[in-house]
Amino acid sequence: MTAISFDDLINAERAVLEAHGAVRDVPYSAEAWKPWVDAAADFQAKVTKYAREQGADRVSVEMDVKKAVRHPQPEDDAA
Repeated sequence: MTAISFDDLINAERAVLEAHGAVRDVPYSAEAWKPWVDAAADFQAKVTKYAREQGADRVSVEMDVKKAVRHPQPEDDAA
């Protein structure tokens, strides 16, 4: 098995948000919402594996990823 990077977690969380956006206004059905459920499960599994590999607190890792995706810091303009 390959190691999971923080960037992998960022990409997985972005996939969750994209899948959720696709079903946000769709009435619930297991079939319609399956991509979102699957993306969320994949993200959770990756967070758990990453935290274990890093010896980090799983909840802290999840919070750090969600903060990085949902509230990105503006890049410094070094002009």
